[in-house]
Parts: sequence; structure tokens; C-alpha cells
Amino acid sequence: MSSFQGAGAEKPEKPSLVKRALALLILVAVVVLLAKIVIGFVMAILWIVVAVAAVIAVLWALKTLL
Repeated sequence: MSSFQGAGAEKPEKPSLVKRALALLILVAVVVLLAKIVIGFVMAILWIVVAVAAVIAVLWALKTLL
């Protein structure tokens, strides 16, 4: 027997409002967590670039002065 039922079959019930709200809450939490991770990663790269630029600037200044 196939699981397909004719056009007269009842539509499946939608999840309850509580389940839908919980699913939305979970999605929001995951999006916020991923955003924090991505922002943290970008900030880490930015600080590495700033540190490398500072070292290069100090080395250039020392070379120029000495």
C-alpha cells in the first residue's frame, strides 16, 4: 500500500502555537549565536591585522630614526 492518499484526504495538522513559538525561539537563538561567532572571528582577524601593522610601523620608525 502506498502512503499517498487521494485528493479527499485531510490535511496534516499544523504544529501547535507553543511548538511554533519554541521553534522560532530556537532559530533566533541559533542566529544570534552564529552572529556572535562570525563577529568574533572577524574581530580576531582585525586585531591580528592591527598588531602586524603596529609591528611594521615600529620597525619602520626605528629604521628611519636609527
